[in-house]
Amino acid sequence: MATSSALYSFLLSISLISLLSSSIALKPPKPHAFILPIEKDPATLQYSTFIDMGTPPVTLDLVIDISERFLWFECDNAYNSSTYHPIPCGSKKCKQAKGSDCIECTNHPLKTGCTNNTCGLDPFNPIAKLYVSGDVGEDTLSSVYSTNGARALSNTQVPHFLSSCVYPDKFGVQGFLEGLAKGKKGVLGLARTTISLPTQLAMKYKVDHKFALCLPSSSKKKGFGDLFVGGGPYYLPPYDASKSLVYTPLIINPHSTGPIFDGDPSIEYFIDVKAIKVDGKVVKFPTSLLSINKRGDGGTKISTVLSHTKLHTLIYQPLVNNFVKKAEVMKIKRVAAVAPFGACFDSRTIGKTSTGPVVNTSACDEYIFHIPGIIYVIQHVRVTSLVW
Repeated sequence: MATSSALYSFLLSISLISLLSSSIALKPPKPHAFILPIEKDPATLQYSTFIDMGTPPVTLDLVIDISERFLWFECDNAYNSSTYHPIPCGSKKCKQAKGSDCIECTNHPLKTGCTNNTCGLDPFNPIAKLYVSGDVGEDTLSSVYSTNGARALSNTQVPHFLSSCVYPDKFGVQGFLEGLAKGKKGVLGLARTTISLPTQLAMKYKVDHKFALCLPSSSKKKGFGDLFVGGGPYYLPPYDASKSLVYTPLIINPHSTGPIFDGDPSIEYFIDVKAIKVDGKVVKFPTSLLSINKRGDGGTKISTVLSHTKLHTLIYQPLVNNFVKKAEVMKIKRVAAVAPFGACFDSRTIGKTSTGPVVNTSACDEYIFHIPGIIYVIQHVRVTSLVW
């Protein structure tokens, strides 16, 4: 009996060790970075990505906006998730999201996105320039691919992900997706906030608090760009994309710049442009316009929803004049202007490269961004970009 008892204890110990070893072996490795694909819509030139949200998962095609504060989406009747949890008014997570209202669901049956005593936010449509009312909730985010330092990508499920859900029938909301590319269900916000996608992934998985955008230059050919979150390596087999990136520092505008003006520093991304050159010659204009003034006006802001660069009139006019003169010397044929542009040219008379616009370095204290014929000079290079 003693022998049988000892043997049983030994077998039990072996089983426990085996189970422990299996659980350790099955534990997924810590992610180094996350990757999402980016598409470019041919009609609107908007950049978008897609994620899965909820249980069962619903695929959401979202416009990318680096100025929006959080991820928001339309949660219509097709979205009924068993893992969705509304965030109560006044709770810690509501304060983290900077919830502004306490929302009730009236005249409609309670469902995902239509609950009582729920933290509310004001999602912003950057194309139509309008606000809507949305609930704050947490759910499982999936179809986010991660790398762990190896070349293989794995699909990662992100539980308790905070976002805002807009139920279209709750307040008679109409047209809150107005202007977004066809089929898009909301906006993926990447701004400097506590509940943007990069911040939540960085805090939850302890990856570097940074992100990178590789935007597709054309929508004519099949293919994607990429959104990277974390410090890399960014494996796009067979290459590590993080090794080919170039950087310029970001600066913080100390004043709110929208879409919500709350007295805090801007959540948007600015760079410190020092000059604009055409064919190596500095364009003359009031350079004070390139700096952020005491009211928060001025400076150079990065946007993913504008299809072209916008300039102050006092910068734009001398730039166009300089460019037109140089184009004439280079025998680039000018054609009739197409609004909103003041000077247009025949692309068949413009030199091209296989890679399109190039970026390189010049003096040790400058970065020079070459945009065919136009150069933006940005001071101080050796800083990681899109880090906050």
